[in-house]
Order: sequence, then C-alpha cells, then structure tokens
Amino acid sequence: MAGEGIIMPGRGRPGPGKGTAVITPPFVHLHCHSHYSLLDGASPIDGLVARAKELGMNALAITDHGNLYGALEFYTTCRKAGLNPIIGYEAYVAPESRFDKAANARGESSYHLTLLAQNRIGFQNLVKLSSKAFLEGFYHKPRIDRELLADHHEGLICLSGCVSGELSRTLLAGNTTDDALAQGREVAAWFHRVFGDRYYIEIQNNGLDVQRQAMELSVEMAKRMGLPLVATSDAHYIRREDAVAQDVLLCINTGKFRTDTNRMRMEGDQFHLRAPEEMYAAFPGLEDAVARSQQIANSAAIELDLGKRYFPSFTPPANQKGADYLRELCEVGLRDRYAHEPRRWRDNDPASGVFADEVSQRLDRELDVITKLGFCDYFLIVWDFVRYAVEHQIPCTARGSGVGSLVCYALNISRVCPLQYGLLFERFLDENRREAPDIDIDFCKDRRGEVIQYVKEKYGEANVAQIGTFGTLAARAAIRDVGRTLGMPIFRVDQIVGMVPDQLHITLKDSLQQSGELRKTYEADGEIRELIDLAMKIEGLARNVGTHAAAVVIAERPVDQIVPLQFVKGKTEVITQWAMGDVERAGLLKMDLLGLRNLTIMAKSIELVKQSRGEQIDPQQFPLDDPETFALLCRGETKGIFQLESGGIRDLLQRMRPDHFHDIIATNALYRPGPLEGGMVDDYIEVKHGRKPASYPHPVMREVLEETHGVMVFQEQVMRILNLLGGIPLADAYTCIKAISKKKLEVIAKYREEFIDGAREKGLDKKTAEDLFDMIEKFAGYGFNKSHSTAYALIAYQTAYLKAHYPVEFMAALLSGDIPGRNFKSKDSLVEHLEDCHRMGVEIVPPDVNRSVADFAVAEEKIFFGLSAIKSCGIGAAEAIVAARKKGGAFASL
Repeated sequence: MAGEGIIMPGRGRPGPGKGTAVITPPFVHLHCHSHYSLLDGASPIDGLVARAKELGMNALAITDHGNLYGALEFYTTCRKAGLNPIIGYEAYVAPESRFDKAANARGESSYHLTLLAQNRIGFQNLVKLSSKAFLEGFYHKPRIDRELLADHHEGLICLSGCVSGELSRTLLAGNTTDDALAQGREVAAWFHRVFGDRYYIEIQNNGLDVQRQAMELSVEMAKRMGLPLVATSDAHYIRREDAVAQDVLLCINTGKFRTDTNRMRMEGDQFHLRAPEEMYAAFPGLEDAVARSQQIANSAAIELDLGKRYFPSFTPPANQKGADYLRELCEVGLRDRYAHEPRRWRDNDPASGVFADEVSQRLDRELDVITKLGFCDYFLIVWDFVRYAVEHQIPCTARGSGVGSLVCYALNISRVCPLQYGLLFERFLDENRREAPDIDIDFCKDRRGEVIQYVKEKYGEANVAQIGTFGTLAARAAIRDVGRTLGMPIFRVDQIVGMVPDQLHITLKDSLQQSGELRKTYEADGEIRELIDLAMKIEGLARNVGTHAAAVVIAERPVDQIVPLQFVKGKTEVITQWAMGDVERAGLLKMDLLGLRNLTIMAKSIELVKQSRGEQIDPQQFPLDDPETFALLCRGETKGIFQLESGGIRDLLQRMRPDHFHDIIATNALYRPGPLEGGMVDDYIEVKHGRKPASYPHPVMREVLEETHGVMVFQEQVMRILNLLGGIPLADAYTCIKAISKKKLEVIAKYREEFIDGAREKGLDKKTAEDLFDMIEKFAGYGFNKSHSTAYALIAYQTAYLKAHYPVEFMAALLSGDIPGRNFKSKDSLVEHLEDCHRMGVEIVPPDVNRSVADFAVAEEKIFFGLSAIKSCGIGAAEAIVAARKKGGAFASL
C-alpha cells in the first residue's frame, strides 16, 4: 500500500519536473507539538501549517503538552491555508484522582493521552478539560483524570498516547507478554467503554527501541480486542535539520549544557513533521494504521463562531433601558462637570440645566453611535467600576483614544474635556468599526486588585479572568540562552549581545544586516556562527506564560465555557490560556485595568501633605497655568515626574521652555524617533520662540495647527485637516491615517484623490492641494494620539505641580515608591532621587529605629529614611520594628 500512491481528492503536490505532480498517499499528522509546548516544541504554528501544506496534506492536528495556548492561532492559520484544523492536546492524566497530589507505586504522577476535537462540542470539552487540569489537578503538570474524561468525552477522539501514555506504560511494565497484554486490556477496555468507536490505539516509530517494543505489544493487543490502530509521529520540530535547535530548547528548559550526558533529550533526528512517504516507510505491514490517520482527520470538522460576542449585560435601576440610563448618567455628569464653566452652557446660566449647542450635539452624536453599535452596556460597566474606585478613593483615570469621548468625560471615566482640547470621538469609535471599544483605565498600582475584586463580585468570580501573555525568545535573549547551553563564557556572550543594535523588536537577521561588527564576527568565527545560527532557529518561540499587565475579561457566563483558563505558577489569579488577540477574537469583552505607579505616588503625596501640613489637596483642582510648575519644567528638573524623567526629554524641555499646558501635551508626542529625526521638534521650538515663521497654506491649516506652531504633531490634527479641507468624513479620515502608517498604497491613493477634489472645491489650486496631501502623507505616520497624550500630560503636570509646591512630601512618596523590591525598581533609581533631594535642599534624616517607619516619612519639613529601604531589611522586618516600638515604647538599647 505504501508504494501504491492512493489517490485522494486534492492531495497532489508539485513534483520535481515542470508540470508534474506527486500523488500523496493518505496521511495526516495527528500528534504535533508547536512552540506552545513551551521550551520543548520548536515549531512556530505558521511554519507547521506551511510545511503540512507543502507536503500535500489536507489537514493537520495540534496536540501541545497540557495546554491549548495555540489552538485559536492554529485554527485561523490552517483555515487561511486551506487545511482542516484538528484542535487537540496531549493531556496529562493522573493515575488516580486529579486531586491526589502524589505519584503512584511506579513513581508516575501523570500519563500522556492524545485528545482531538471532532466537532464544536468536542472543542468545548477540550476547553473544559484543559481548564480543570490547571485549576484542579495541577501537580508538576496540569492533570485531568478518568472522572473528567467520563464527564467530558462527547465530541472527542481519543488516541491511547505515546510511550508515556497509560496503555504503553502498562504494557511495558508487564513481567510477561501475557501479563502485559492482560493488564493493557483492562486499560484499553475502560477507554473503549467511554469513547466507543472514537478510541484508537496509537503507535509511533521515531526510531526509538522503546517505541518499537510498545508498538509490538499494542498491535497484538489491538488485534485481540478488535480495536483500530492509528500511526502518528511525535513531531516536535518541522524539518529534520531542526533537531539540534529543539535539543537546545530542552537544555534551556532544564538548565543543562548540551555536553551533559545525563539530561533529558530526544534521541535521534526523527521527530520532525515527516512526509507521508516517510510514515509508510516507518510502519511496514501496518499501512492501514498510517492511512487511518486520514480517515480520522476526515471525521473531524470544527466550526468556531468567532463573530459571536459573550459580553456581560449591565442591569440599570428601575428597569430602565441601558441607552436611557446611559444618557441620564451623561447629562447628570455633564451638569456637574460644567457647573463652574458658564461658557459651556446656553445663556451662560448653569442653573438652567440646558447644554450649549456644541455640547448637546456632540453628546447626541456619540450616544447615537454607541447605541447603534450595541455598546451601551460596555460604557455602563466601565462607568460602574470607575464609580466604585472613585467612591473608595482609589485614584484612577482613562488614557488612550477613549479620552476623546465626551461620554467618557461625562461619566467621570476620563478627566479631560475633549471639547476644550480638540479631541475627536472618531479617533476612538465610529459606525464603520465593528470591534469593541477599548477604554484603558489606569488605577493606583497598590489598589488595582480591589477594583478587580469588585468586578468579580459584581459579575461572578467564574465570569472574570485576567488575560495571559507569552514571553518569547527575542534576539538578545535567544543569544544568551543558546550561549549558556553551549557553555560559552558569559563575557563572550555579552560581547555578542552588545553587537545587536539597540532597536525595539529587532531580529537577528536584521541585526546581521545592520551591524557590521556582528556580521564580521559571524563570518570569521565558527563558534559564533553556530551560536547565532542556533539563536535564529529558536528566535521568536514562546518561552513562558505570564499575566498581562492590564487586561481583564468579563463574560456573560463562566469564562471556561468560552476560552481555556489556568493559574500562573506561584500566583493565585486565574488567567486565560490565550493571549489578548485570541481572547477578543473568541468574543470576550476585554478591559484594560492598569496599575500605574505614578498614581500611587500622587496618592501617597496627598496623604503626606495632609499629615504634615493639615491640607487636603485635590490634583484635579490644580491650576493649569501655575508659574512655579512651568519654571520647574523649563529648568528640566523633572526626575520623578511622570513621562518626563529621561535625560533626553529633560533636554527637550529646557530647549522648548514650556509655558502652556499645550506644550506638555506636545512634548511626549514629539519625543519619539520619527519627530526627532524628521526635524519636527526643531520646527516646533523655532516657531514657538519666534526664530522662524510658521507656514499655513490655508486658513484651515492655521486653525488646526496654530497650537503646535504649524507642526502636525497629532493624528487628530491630520484627521481635522482631511475633514475640513478635503471634505473627508472624520471616520474615513482615521482610516486614511491608519493606511498611511501601514503603507497601504491603494487606500492612500483613493484618499489622495478625494482630498484633492475636496480641497479644490474649497478654493485651493491643484498643486497646493497635492503638496498638502504630500505633507499629510509625510507626517501622518509620525502623528501621535492626542487623546492619550492629553490624559498623560495632565498626570505629568499634576506630579510636576506637587514637586514644585510640596517638594518634601512628593520626594518622600517618590522614594517610598522606588524602594528596591517594590515596583521592579532598582536601587539606582533610589540613589538618583536621594541625590535629587540633596540638590533641592531637602534634608534626609538617616534611619532611626525610634523615629523612622517602614516607608519614607515626613516631619519637621524633613524626610525620615524608611527602614524597609535599608539593604537586607525588608518590609516585614521594618513593620515588625515599628509595631514593637508602638507597643513597648522607644528602644533604649540593642
């Protein structure tokens, strides 16, 4: 059969000769590990799928160790390639109950089992099994048990597993063949009772003696029991030549050198994605078992409804409709917001309760879009947990494009009036964009957990989870890890790492092109060539799983009915096994609740001011035209000031000499490689100080760009120019600038034509209109989100105000926030802030067991050194000292 080349529809692949085709014998890989079998599988998913396609297969399975990390990525990648995606996983099965955290008499704590989803019900059961394995059965590995298999077997195809499976282990442990077959029969019989004709005896031959021994016994047992055999290949890498790279991954995983003889390894180089012909050659006389893989693949068909949303509902009081309650909250909120701003009210009468036209029209437009898109509940959910934070004095503020929404301002989600700063709702949301809105909220870092706990209590613990994220082997990390496994001296590895250009997301391939020193070393030194080549093989592969810094999901039902869950080792929070993009594609509502250290420092400063001066201050009431604050900024004395700390940005502030809040908004947008290299920063400064005239080819350009001295700094400015001069709707204007940033030439050409036609109708000649669009095309790629910049400029200004007016309290709070071991800060930042105190003339009282507390404290206009900042004296010891002092009085002696 192996030599007959069975004809299957669509199974031909190009042959070596022009116009010829090779008929592929029927085989589908049903046992494959991607790089989500962390530091064990060496196959990126796109590479796996491409290779299967190249080999003429029409389907492919993914079976990563104990997880479904890559399931959705695999599904979408296969679909794009025209392959049938078979989602599975290699489960770890506890010998007894999953709740028993112990090994059995043979020293085994788990067995391997191959599970494949046959349909959507099977996929949902995989999600449930994988989640419970982590949340209930974790013991060294995430484990399920027979109880769970019996409860969640529907829609699943079960293969008996590799040589680490319960069946193979049982067969191999028998004292005699008859004994082995009898015990193996008991194992197989249980699985056959549960899965019926969806249970297969799995056999493998990757060149290992133990596999051949297990196969001989499995074949005999299957024959006696009348059970079907299926041949699989335990694929851990794509091509045979990738075996060394996968071995390096195992060394990284186990912390071993490649030269270690006593370490975990996969013998030989046969664990690649083998061609069908190789599989038939590996199983002579068992061709039916090889071909059966195709039959199994043909029986599997998963259709995931990725367009469906599982958003929770918000229940308004008194049976109100969500849209009506949202409008009511907005109107009440705006009356409060604008109570002290008569210019925002019709007839300048705040008591009238009637909004000015610009306010009411903007509110109506935003609410109309939000209602049409079905996002009223989303805004009410965000309003509710922000309300909780405010009522419990947890500092918080919105950032990102949501700050451009008047609804967000009315709901007290954002602290910035979008009308005052020319922020656009269309930068955030419009009818043409169907994806969910994304309002990012920053909370005090120390109290963020309280808000998440409130959300869990409100919507149900099972309906809320944090989002997982994957650390990958980036260029420098790959070099370091490979160098370690090869036993290279650390100083030599550091030298090579130092040759990699300091550029975000740079690859090793690009590094070799950009760095002449690295390329020269690579070409001249064989050892370094091996290091770089191996590093390139593993570069970009997943290394570990962690918790996303901000993202939380809230669902209408238990999250594990939609996406798989897990714990992060050593932590208690439940996270999704899928990263953020996949979670959103699965239809879950993602919220960004970020812990921001600077809000914690502000809160601590306010507390210290109250303690030391008896003043109750509110950063929202700080005047935005304070001379002392701007003088501090002009001097560049901004260490510890949010977003304005770096040496480069302090230099920019000294050159710019900001004297208006608009300058602070512009600063962060300008201090980026594009504007710095493109001359935008110099133009801004020269025009601001009258050393160069601004150029405004049309009055609209002056109207839009005057606040930034003729420079296109913000995306919102580009959108307004496209709209006001070119007649392009604001929603389409955002689409245009996105196309420019992504270099979508066809889309750009379409909008160029529209803009030129519209500008000519406004009285511009064709040449000027063309020049203007050229300018837009040049600067739109550099444009920054003004809504985000304004929100962060406000925090920057508030922290600067605190440093200017309450320097002792602010520096004490800053020092407490930078104690090593807290907030991932190094001792260097603490030293820098101590030096800054000395420069400012702020006295630091040395540590005193009878006066100091755990944190840095303020008394007598001095800062008392915090006990927990003393080297080797942690927070626990410091608090114990303070507690003992409070109980027994001052210490009199050692």
